[in-house]
Amino acid sequence: MEHIRLPGQEEGVAKLTGGYGSGAVHPVLREAYKRELAAAREDCAAGRLDQAFAHLERAHILGQSFTFAHARAHWEMLKVGWKRRDTVEITGQIVRIAGSLLFTWLWVPVGNSGGARVPPFQPMPIPQDLDELLRRYGPTRQS
Repeated sequence: MEHIRLPGQEEGVAKLTGGYGSGAVHPVLREAYKRELAAAREDCAAGRLDQAFAHLERAHILGQSFTFAHARAHWEMLKVGWKRRDTVEITGQIVRIAGSLLFTWLWVPVGNSGGARVPPFQPMPIPQDLDELLRRYGPTRQS
């Protein structure tokens, strides 16, 4: 994904111009996000916690530019961490929920999957199918 980098900004960190409440989420992007959350809930209910978490990582990538969608992805990750009794994930997600509520409107690390075992400020490659959705329907980004 090509970005315009502003002076003083790190590569791979996007400054955003939108979010829930300050900009509309395209309906196609919103539906893709909701599908990932629904798949995660289904897998979680069936005890497939690894698959549930993978769907939540995808939801995180799709929603990370929108404050409430971003925080919700971390909340759902926290719930999976709780079911796993994974103290690293639980602690990391609590911190990330606060961070998502406070900082999403300023910047996010592009493509970061949101798990607690990934550095929170590390940009990551975006899966091709999600990249296509974000290019076409995602928020305007500058980095």
